[in-house]
Amino acid sequence: MQKIGFVGLGQMGGAMSRNLVKAGHSLQVYDLDEAAVASVVEAGAAAAESPAAAAAGAEIVFTMLPIGAIVEQACFGPDGIAEGIAEGAVVVDMSTILPAETKRIGMRLAEQGVGMVDAPVGRTSAHAVAGTSTFMVGGKAADIERVRPLLMAMGEQVTVCGPLGAGATMKLVNNYISAVVNLATAEGLAMGEKAGLDLEIMAEVLSHTPAGRGHITTTWPEKALKDDPSPAFMLDLATKDLGLAVDLAANLKVPLATGAVSRQLYQVAQARGHGREDWTTGIYRTLKALGGV
Repeated sequence: MQKIGFVGLGQMGGAMSRNLVKAGHSLQVYDLDEAAVASVVEAGAAAAESPAAAAAGAEIVFTMLPIGAIVEQACFGPDGIAEGIAEGAVVVDMSTILPAETKRIGMRLAEQGVGMVDAPVGRTSAHAVAGTSTFMVGGKAADIERVRPLLMAMGEQVTVCGPLGAGATMKLVNNYISAVVNLATAEGLAMGEKAGLDLEIMAEVLSHTPAGRGHITTTWPEKALKDDPSPAFMLDLATKDLGLAVDLAANLKVPLATGAVSRQLYQVAQARGHGREDWTTGIYRTLKALGGV
């Protein structure tokens, strides 16, 4: 059993802290929302009057907060974690914030002999309740291994992404892809409904194709991830089909914002000589070149 501090008891943090209590750990918890604190105290935690009090005597202190400025305030503001935490302890921030903020906080904590791990969460609040969260982790190897058992008490997968800040970077990559795919899905389904297709039928079809199943586990592993240009589906054909879809949507008066931008970038890939390559490899090579990767 370890003595743990936990600051930030919203939907995610509250569920995760309760799972740590279930695992037999001693928790000191803090949140501005008294009802949130009461809920976790009812599960067996002890209430703390401040972040400093939550950190007092704790070997590990978790934070799960909305934005970077609030994480910094919780760490270094009046009665902050830094005032109560002991040298040799580790702060684990599970918030979604900028990597630069994570690194800045980590540097300040290191000045007083405190380690830091960033461990943003890859699933939803329902998974947090069930204890099946996943974590994208950055930090020193020794600190990560020290907190791994606690992360596994709250979830089922820990992926080490690199040094401090790498977890935060991976979370933003993940959420960017999720958000854009979500919008593209909404655009496509709206176009289909406007054209007279049944929503349930579209969902059934998409559940069996890369559009619905996700490219990172279907089309990308044997092509873009291996930088293999031999085409399973040529970029020229993908560009043609994308153009047809954008034209159909225009006739239906359904906006395809992501589609319009995507069409331009596919045409850029063609202009750079990738048209006869696999569509995944060709578009990835194009974006890497444009981004200076």
